[in-house]
Amino acid sequence: MTKLLPPLAAHHSVAIIGAGIAGLACGQVLASSGASVTLFDKARGPGGRLSSKRRPGAALDLGAQAFSVRDADFQHAVDEWLAADCIAAWPTRTYQASSRGWQAHDDGQKRYTGAPRMSALTRHMADSLTAMPNAALHTGTPIVALEHSPAGWRLIDADGAHYGPYGQIVISAPPPQAHALIQPWDDALAAVCVTREQRTCWAGWAIFDGPLPLIPGVTPSWQMARLDHPMLNIVSRNQTKPGRETQPESVSLLAQLDWSEAQLEQPAEWVAEQLLTAFKRTSPTAATFPKLIETGAHRWRYAQPATPCKYDYLYSANGLALCGDSFRGGRVEDAWLSGHRLGEALIGRSVR
Repeated sequence: MTKLLPPLAAHHSVAIIGAGIAGLACGQVLASSGASVTLFDKARGPGGRLSSKRRPGAALDLGAQAFSVRDADFQHAVDEWLAADCIAAWPTRTYQASSRGWQAHDDGQKRYTGAPRMSALTRHMADSLTAMPNAALHTGTPIVALEHSPAGWRLIDADGAHYGPYGQIVISAPPPQAHALIQPWDDALAAVCVTREQRTCWAGWAIFDGPLPLIPGVTPSWQMARLDHPMLNIVSRNQTKPGRETQPESVSLLAQLDWSEAQLEQPAEWVAEQLLTAFKRTSPTAATFPKLIETGAHRWRYAQPATPCKYDYLYSANGLALCGDSFRGGRVEDAWLSGHRLGEALIGRSVR
């Protein structure tokens, strides 16, 4: 798995399963080198946990709310996204909330979000990738099995359609999903998938017909809060994000991981009610909330890795490779770096 492979030839064909930020980052490196790249994703569009939920009059981010930069390579990508206007700085007004009240919080780290929604970033990446003549993207295409022959690898989707052959398969899906595809073909990679335990996160949302009640000592235009609460972790106000100023008051409610796992099989309607109730209790006792227009919840069964991994990515000599945030950490930067560095390794630019 750590052996350096011969670099891919310019005409080499690669299939990437998963069009989240890791798969897209890998695809950009490979396609830019001349390889023929085809991405597959089971969702209606690219994005993974950077996808957004569209409701009448409102867009809600239910996965990553914002991201920061620590790595120089990722900073170069962020600079390009800023120039393309698909991301913007946010949040700038954050708080820590607990039973002791709300306190302004600034850790000095600049953060960014998609503009006008988080999925704008991955759509920009997908559009720039598929603008290349040697790249394509198939959405709404769940891949359920792989086949191998002397001609190469073939992919089989849920309807039984076959794609390929390909010389290289990259899987950026979470390890439990990758395991089902890899297990018949590579014992070593399959074993790694088993060890990469993933944690679950519930994400609720609510849309109101007016602004939230004021909180003493807190600016009315607060954007995000981290809570010291057994149930609720992050509250994010979507209408404070760049490009969404005209949409109604709408909050994303990200649950604590321990609570999410304890409520793994609960109905989404019940989860949404619990998270909204928890949020309301963070406001002053006499506060009156505006009329609720709509609420709901989404379960991210594989939200982030339970433990760090010593690898950024993994690949084997038979043409199978793994990448994604589960091979670094749960941050947006981790996902991008994993995919980007795997792409570099496959074309012979890196031995990391």
